[in-house]
Amino acid sequence: MDRHSRIVALLKVLLPLAALTLLSTVFLISRSDTPEATIPFARQEIEERMRGQQITAPFFAGTTAAGDEILVTADRVTPGRQDNPTNATKLEAILKLSQGGHMTMTSETGNFLPDQGEAHFTGMVTITTADGLLVETEELRTQLHEINATAPKDIRANGPFGTLSAGAMQIDSLSPQDTVYIVFKNGVKLVYDPSKPER
Repeated sequence: MDRHSRIVALLKVLLPLAALTLLSTVFLISRSDTPEATIPFARQEIEERMRGQQITAPFFAGTTAAGDEILVTADRVTPGRQDNPTNATKLEAILKLSQGGHMTMTSETGNFLPDQGEAHFTGMVTITTADGLLVETEELRTQLHEINATAPKDIRANGPFGTLSAGAMQIDSLSPQDTVYIVFKNGVKLVYDPSKPER
């Protein structure tokens, strides 16, 4: 075998080996040694998840007998105590009324109890309506299968009519097919503002 043939035979072996070496180097370099880069959660969130059970982004959706739509969501629900079975964060309820209009209820904390047909809003609770009413209170208890909510503590409201304060509030209707009313109770004080346009 002459010199040229020996070189060709040698290159037939060396070149594929060199290609395999380069290819394996590419895969080794691209592999990351930091596990944090592959985990889409912050370390604090992982520790919180490992400490206890939780449900992320739970929701309840239903329709009342009158055709009103109810949607309740939360960012997270964790188990609580016997007298307070769940703890929810960023609780929100959207009520779309069959006769027109809508109502939104939000709070930073609360209890989400779909098996009992209830949602409890606590902390800084806000209620807004389609006609421009804004209500703030510390506690709101709502039903999930009908338009019925009770706020047993002090109420502060601001709307097209002016400002209002009361000791309690009820959201209800006289019958399933009737109009939904917001009733303020216990020492109602209204400051009427004639400069605001009435709706």
